[in-house]
Amino acid sequence: MIDKNQLTQTVEDAIAGTDIFLVDVRVSPKNEITVEIDSPEGIDIDTCAGITRKIEAAFDRDVEDYELEVGSAGLTSPFKVRGQYLKNIGNEVEVLTRDGRKLKGILKDVADNGDFTISVPTKVKPEGAKRPEIVDVDTQLSPADCKSVKYVINFK
Repeated sequence: MIDKNQLTQTVEDAIAGTDIFLVDVRVSPKNEITVEIDSPEGIDIDTCAGITRKIEAAFDRDVEDYELEVGSAGLTSPFKVRGQYLKNIGNEVEVLTRDGRKLKGILKDVADNGDFTISVPTKVKPEGAKRPEIVDVDTQLSPADCKSVKYVINFK
């Protein structure tokens, strides 16, 4: 079986000095390898092909056969690493918390420890008002408190 740590190091070496970051590396028992990468500017096919060539140069198929897929993290995939949060500051995200709440709002900030802040539109009834108003309320969350955080696609 392909060594995941060695594979991860090969990918890290291939993307060193670029704005590309590693999202995930998976190796199945059948040696089906999936490498997900991303960058603030997005990933093109030439970048994926270059990383594929570097992996193929490091792991000889004659010694151990494998299936390899290198691609960008899916647009609708849950966030896995801090770089994905940073890339989506200012975008609408959907958060499913571990306690079952579903929040939708604008990702405002990401702390060094991974905690993030979203601005959630919330109905609030001001004192003396007859009707509630929708006010943006900043909510700070930790990735550990969330089942998933995803980018929201809007076709407006």
